[in-house]
Amino acid sequence: MSFAESVDYLVIGAGVAGLRAAISLADHGQVLVITKESLGESNTHYAQGGIAVALEGREDVALHLEDTIAAGDGLVHRAAAEVLVSEGPERVAELIEWGAAFDREDDRPSGRLLRTREAAHSHPRILHANGDATGAEISRSLSVTAQNHPRIKFAEWTMATALIVEEDAEGHRVVAADLISADLSASPNHPRRVTARAILLASGGAGQVYSDTTNPAVATGDGIALAAQVGAELADMEFYQFHPTALSLPGVPRFLLSEALRGEGAYLRNHLGERFMERYHPQLELAPRDVVARAIAREGMSADPALSFPVYLDMRHVSKERKGIDLTQRFPGISRFLAAHGLSLQHDLIPVRPAAHYLMGGIRTDLNGRTTVKGLYAAGEAACTGVHGANRLASNSLLEGLVFGARAAEAMLSDRLPEAHAIATSAEAPKQMDANEEAQVEEIITRLQRSMWATAGLLRQESTLREGISTHAEIESSLAYYTGQGKSSRRLFEACALASVAGSILRAALARTESRGAHFRNDHPVRDDEKFRKHSVERNGQVRFEQW
Repeated sequence: MSFAESVDYLVIGAGVAGLRAAISLADHGQVLVITKESLGESNTHYAQGGIAVALEGREDVALHLEDTIAAGDGLVHRAAAEVLVSEGPERVAELIEWGAAFDREDDRPSGRLLRTREAAHSHPRILHANGDATGAEISRSLSVTAQNHPRIKFAEWTMATALIVEEDAEGHRVVAADLISADLSASPNHPRRVTARAILLASGGAGQVYSDTTNPAVATGDGIALAAQVGAELADMEFYQFHPTALSLPGVPRFLLSEALRGEGAYLRNHLGERFMERYHPQLELAPRDVVARAIAREGMSADPALSFPVYLDMRHVSKERKGIDLTQRFPGISRFLAAHGLSLQHDLIPVRPAAHYLMGGIRTDLNGRTTVKGLYAAGEAACTGVHGANRLASNSLLEGLVFGARAAEAMLSDRLPEAHAIATSAEAPKQMDANEEAQVEEIITRLQRSMWATAGLLRQESTLREGISTHAEIESSLAYYTGQGKSSRRLFEACALASVAGSILRAALARTESRGAHFRNDHPVRDDEKFRKHSVERNGQVRFEQW
């Protein structure tokens, strides 16, 4: 009989929340951080616009709180938002000390930090780095700090496939996780089992559940699915934010066109050349994301491609009106990507459409990252504190990862957790999937993604949601055929995670018979505070509503 290896703390995910937590944990024990691909490949890395933070004192913090609550459409958990905006300045200052180089008025480290404005913010408070590569710079500085710590080890190209639960006098507790490398053929015998005093799920979101997404391929909701499997509660899963402006070119990925473009003055135009946002919101292009995304959908999108019209992002006027601004320098990454496809911010109308971007819901936690299962913690996009309500305020996500990643680490250190102990590894070796089976799993994923976009996307109603639930049941049956045979592969695990997340989104969206924030029901188009100013909570497939 072989036994699992042990560490003090296991962190699943190496984005902003996971790395920030690992740095604190490592001062008190051995930490293993696992990441599905190379270090740095995460939603954090691809975040363009910036990080929202109030650096001008109490009044600035109070305004940031008001903006966060207003954007959340009546559902923000105020205590969580207060933590976010009040602790944010300290966390960002700490990040700067660790070498994060945000853009300044000049090249001097003491130069004034540049700030921009994004949708639903009352004034400019968004810090950015290298123009439009803020997430990459934050990821770089945290990665360097973590890699320099002698008690942090990394397992790249590795994913968690199961959480191991044991019973004790207080109930069940997560004590270990099974891990596999990207190449199972290199380790044909068993998954790698690692025990830990506490496990943090910081594995990010699940944008790959939709056919159109700005998220990288790694965003398959693994951590959320793992938590649900061991009975942890999920919350607010119906609230998936669709970014209004993803590049819309045939055969080209839905490349994110940052909200900062509109913050710098970009217009939205329909196929007739009209600016149309005045018909939808007084803040025009800087309205909350959910409003802008639905406006674009109504102006241009249709279930029948023949009836769809293009919608455009227009910055051609900005250089003329704001002499001295060079859009290729302000947005170098976006400009390079567009240039590769023959487009220019300064000279062209850029075709855009909404795409799945950020999950406001996730694993339910308290304000310190504790889930409803002992020994298991969560932070970042995988978690749900209620801080975003029904619609996340632009650029609050990176701040959330910093603040609640640090808080989760503090809880893991302060809670009375037993030492990691030896447990046996799995006795049964997985059966490898052949190329034909892998291709069939890929087809199942594609079917799920298309179904979710069609039935639980921007505009929902009971009939389509029930159609999505029916398709979902068929997909789960297809996946069960392989898992029931003991088959194993990274892609199969991702397919099962996506199906788990999809089921939670569908059930919560069907149960919430109102429209609020990112959740819009054609058959219930108004907000219903009397019945639904509450958070959805799901456990073992059952949805209820609670006030927090």
